[in-house]
Parts: sequence; C-alpha cells; structure tokens
Amino acid sequence: MAHILIVDDEQSICWGLSKLVEGLGHTAAVASSAEQAFKEAESQKPDAIVLDVRLPGMDGLSAMQRFREQLGPTPVIIITAYGDLSTAVEAVRNGAFEYLVKPFELNVAQRALERALALPERTAPAWQEAIPKQPVPRLIGSSAAIQQVFKRIAMVAPTDACVHVRGESGVGKELVARAIHQYSRRSDGPFVPVNLASLSPSLAESELFGHVRGAFTGADQARKGLLERADGGTLFFDEVADIPAAIQVKLLRVLEYGEILPVGSTRPVRSDFRVISATHQNLHQAVVRGDFREDLYFRLITFNIEIPPLRERADDIDELAEYFLDGFAARAGVARPIVAPETLAALEGRPWHGNVRELRNALEHALILARGGPILPEHLPPPTPPATDSGQTRQAMLAAMIRDWAGHELKRPASSDDLHQRLLEIIEPPLLETVLQESNGQFLAAARRLGLHRVTLKRKINQYRADDDQ
Repeated sequence: MAHILIVDDEQSICWGLSKLVEGLGHTAAVASSAEQAFKEAESQKPDAIVLDVRLPGMDGLSAMQRFREQLGPTPVIIITAYGDLSTAVEAVRNGAFEYLVKPFELNVAQRALERALALPERTAPAWQEAIPKQPVPRLIGSSAAIQQVFKRIAMVAPTDACVHVRGESGVGKELVARAIHQYSRRSDGPFVPVNLASLSPSLAESELFGHVRGAFTGADQARKGLLERADGGTLFFDEVADIPAAIQVKLLRVLEYGEILPVGSTRPVRSDFRVISATHQNLHQAVVRGDFREDLYFRLITFNIEIPPLRERADDIDELAEYFLDGFAARAGVARPIVAPETLAALEGRPWHGNVRELRNALEHALILARGGPILPEHLPPPTPPATDSGQTRQAMLAAMIRDWAGHELKRPASSDDLHQRLLEIIEPPLLETVLQESNGQFLAAARRLGLHRVTLKRKINQYRADDDQ
C-alpha cells in the first residue's frame, strides 16, 4: 500500500483523485498549497506526489525543487490547466515524472500513478539537468490541444530520438522542430532546415550529401552538403514524403551509420546530427503505396507529434491574434489596434484551411484596411476555400479498398450475410483505437472527435478488446 500526496487548491480535483487513490488500495493526503504540502510530507513521506502548477503562494514548479531536496527522487506528477511550452519544459527539467493537462480522465491519472509507483528508487536522468535555458521560437496557445503538443516537445527534446511532426500546411511544424532543437543538448549546434520539394531533383543529392571537385560538370570546387553542415546540431526534413527513392537509400545508410558519401567521392565523411522530419501527408500510406521505404519510415518515426489544425483549437485564436498584432504594430512603430468583439467572433468561426499562417495573413490584411482604427469584420479578407489535398485522395483509396473487399466477399459462397456488420467489425476497432491513442487515452476527447457519446465509445472499445482476447 502506497501513500500519495495530492496538492491542488481545487477541492473537486482533490476529492476525485483521493477517491481514485483509495480505490486502488492506497492512502491519500490532501493539501491546498505548497506550504501545507511540505508539512504533510514531513508527517508522512509520500510514495508519489500529484502537484498542480498554479497554487496560492509558492507555485508548483518552485515547490518541485523543495520536494526534491526534502524527499529525494519521489516521483512527481504535474497537473495544470494553464500550461505553455516553457511550463512543460520546466516541469520536465525539474524531474517531473508525468505532465497531465486538465481536464483529464481519471483512467489517465490512474495509469500515471501506477507507472510512478512501479518505479524503482531513481534519480533524475542526467539530461534533465543539461537542458539549456535559451529563448525558443514562440508557440502560442493555452488550449488543451496545444498543451498536449507542448508536453510532447518537453518530453522528447532532451533525448536524441528521431521525431516526426505531422500536421496540415500552416500549423507550425517548423516552429515545433525549432523548439525541440532549442530545448535539446544540441542547441549550440546548427539547425538546418531542408525542404526537398523545393530542390531540383537533379541537384538534390549534391545539396544533401555534398560533392567533391570534378564530380560533375560545373563542380569547380568541393562543397559540403546539408547533412554535413548539420554536424553537432539538428537536421529538419520538411515534407519528408517527397524524398526521391534513390536518395532514400543513401539517407538510410547515413542514419544507420552516421557516414555521408559525397557525390563523386569514395571516402565517407562522419556527421552526427539529430533528425526531425515533418509532412502534411500520411507517411504510412506512402509506405503502403510503395512510394516510401519501410525501413527508412521506421528509422525516422521514433516519436510522433501531431499538431492539431487551428479549427480544432479555436480557443487559441484570441491569443494568436494579439501576438500577431503586437508584432505588426511594433514593426510599424504604432499602437496595437483594437479588435472588435464581432471581429473576434468572426475569426473564431472560420474554418482556417490555411491554419495559423492564414490567420496571420488575414490579420495583416485587416490591419492595412483598418488604418489605425478598430479592426472590424469587413476588414478581413474572404475565407480561403479548402484546397484539393491528400485527404480526398485517401478517401478515394479507402473507397476503392472497400469496393474491392465487398466484391470479393460477394463472390464467396454464403458470404453475403451480415456484410455491413462484418465490415464495421473490420474498420471500427482500428478507428476507435487510433482516435483514443491520439487523444492520449482520454475517452471524452476521443468521443468528441468521433461524434460518439463517451459511454458508447467505452462500450465499443471494451467489446472489441474482449473479442481480441478470446
């Protein structure tokens, strides 16, 4: 039986977590401030601490340092409803075992507690103390969706794992990559962005791997490639799905052995860099189609970060608008204009197919027309219509696969009964599990994205999992 210390000034949170702890067969102590928590820890040492960031008096991040001095390596689970990227990174730097964003499902807290209590005696990993405190690119927002992105950045930045960032065009994939680099141990090294879609196919290999003098017509002198220039830092592959097949083979060897073979050379060059890749496409589907090597796919995708589109985090639009307008006004040397309430409502109601980039452009357009006055809805440009993108292609591929499956099944003797139900049993489990996983195990968030009631989702998940166990 373990003893858990819960520190939060919200009584409902303390009550719910206490009941969870007691239901697991443990004991719980509750404190509404850091100062009260220190006294509780003195009277009975906790085996784990659940700690809110915003507390009256000393804040949770400062309290972590005191708990470390007082209790040693006791695991601390940070919870917050107001986190930003710096909060998430500071929590990880100070040795937080887990970082939960309110509101969270109790089953998510339960899993975090069970993992914390299963730990042997431990000290904070050495890399947690090595994260440099440097300015990072601004990632704006306080919604639950973007806070999950902050949490994943904070967790993966201090490691050397390959990271794959996925999201629609304009969501800020390069900003995420730059933040990971700046919070890593490689932050003093170069950050080298590469967009292969913008490179000439005939010169892409030379641009990446470099070349020796005389390697081809026009190669009057040797030149370092981008992979070599990234030595000691981070290489960011934007739109990684566009890497030509021939280059994929050479790139895999670089990632496996850290050796670069410049064009025209027989002597490899060593280069040590971290890889962050990004795309708006589904890279796994590219593997299925045969357009992307499976071995390179698994080498690149060690850790995933999915950036939600702006339409799924409308709560951040007000904060983003203020940030962009502050920047525009500072550059122009004028006061930031007022955004009329009806304008903000119009901004929050748009679909934003171009995401944060489109919002920025719309505000700059409006600022020009407002001419120093309040920004009104008529100053905004028309919404950008959705582009024909890979989403439509994926839907067409899925429809073709279903037609092929149905045609095959109908040709089999006595196989056409309950065809609709059997198709649901094939496609529904991976859909539900994928959305639940992307929602960090939170049934309420997953149910919203699926358009289901939370109880219905839980019933279906339990049913399919039980069928798999049989």
